[in-house]
Amino acid sequence: MFTGIVEALGRVQSIKRCGPDVQLTLQTGQLSMADVQLGDSIAVNGVCLTVVEFSADFFRADVSYETLSRSSLGKLKIGAWVNLEKAMVANGRFGGHMVSGHVDGLAQITQMQRQGQAVDVWLKYPADLARYIAEKGSLTVDGISLTVNQLQDDQLRVTIIPHTSAQTTMNEWQVGRVVNIEVDVVARYLERLVMPEKTDRSTSGLTHDKLAEFGFLSVSRG
Repeated sequence: MFTGIVEALGRVQSIKRCGPDVQLTLQTGQLSMADVQLGDSIAVNGVCLTVVEFSADFFRADVSYETLSRSSLGKLKIGAWVNLEKAMVANGRFGGHMVSGHVDGLAQITQMQRQGQAVDVWLKYPADLARYIAEKGSLTVDGISLTVNQLQDDQLRVTIIPHTSAQTTMNEWQVGRVVNIEVDVVARYLERLVMPEKTDRSTSGLTHDKLAEFGFLSVSRG
């Protein structure tokens, strides 16, 4: 698991084609590799990858054709900057929200508007993810834990403060860029918990009564 708090910016050093898959070599920048072991997980732009080789300043990871088809990693080029986060440890500080590193879909930046020192970013997201996205809920964008500040039709707005922009790839974002998004994992598990076994999976089984039954809503007593 991850928290969506980016630890460092990395850079793509090489991309090696292995049939339909690729092997990425990533320079780790200021990310400490002192506690990393083979087989550990590191999130790259929000995608959980397994370390297959590493040193003090780089690591390699194999990326399957499935991951390439479902994320923006297939669009990476040599020299591209990426957000890096090591898997969280049990006694570490939990600064963001629960992130699995499994991308749910791709979103496209449609607008960027400066608001004082911050920047409002509008993202167009896949329709099938709409039921998992709530105003003031959490969303992971390219591995960054963000709050959804507004929903409008098939788009959402997040607000980026200067510190977040400086510490992540956001300072390179432009209209038209495609980014990885992961919805709040709690929303997915909650839907699975309350969904009837033999129903149309395209329809959520969430109701007010079921949320109350499982303890997610308080029920007033008359």
